Amino acid sequence: MDSEKGKLYLIPCTLGDTPPLEVLPLLVKKAIEEIDYYIVEHEKNARRFIKSISPRKSQPTLHFNHINKFTDEAEIPAMLNPCHEGFDIGVLSDAGCPGVADPGALAVAAAHRQGIKVVPLVGPSSILLAVMASGFNGQNFAFNGYLPIDKKERKQEIKRLERLSEEQNQSQLFIETPYRNNQMLESILTTVMPSTQVCVACDITLPTEYIKTMPASVWTKTKVDLNKRPTIFSIQK
Repeated sequence: MDSEKGKLYLIPCTLGDTPPLEVLPLLVKKAIEEIDYYIVEHEKNARRFIKSISPRKSQPTLHFNHINKFTDEAEIPAMLNPCHEGFDIGVLSDAGCPGVADPGALAVAAAHRQGIKVVPLVGPSSILLAVMASGFNGQNFAFNGYLPIDKKERKQEIKRLERLSEEQNQSQLFIETPYRNNQMLESILTTVMPSTQVCVACDITLPTEYIKTMPASVWTKTKVDLNKRPTIFSIQK
């Protein structure tokens, strides 16, 4: 029966080196303390997070499966075998909420196919926090993930998203590899109309948090270094 199966818990992490219980509810700590089976992006990061939120938890008893861009999807269903034996499994992203812009979504989809109950826990999502802080349309927005690396293709995509924003009154969000953030901001500012609103949400929930929404014309006169700092970019025309 389903009641005899373990559950798949989606356990949010911090977005950086913030003390966990400053941004995570106690329910997350309780889940970590009770779960010994995990599906994670990187074991080292997962162990560090688990230790930070539950220092007394026995690390040698933990079991990890890895799910990332190199994982063969055919291997994922077997990762859920502990649930069929009555054990709960926790899914951990490297940062933020698993399953949102995160390969953990593949494990969630497999759990639904296998009749395993999925339990999402509350925690910080950089995407939703960026929407909240942008002042943009929170009823109609789209997260577009990574834009093309090629400079010409990236500008074409930014222009397309700007048109889409105007046509549908839809705020457009996207990200870049942190070490290319400054180049991304430059691409945005040299592509969109001067009146287009641009939001940069950087280091969300961290002491160095920086969130600004201004027209592109104002951003061109503003100096900010986003290098190697996790950032969500948003535009709205």
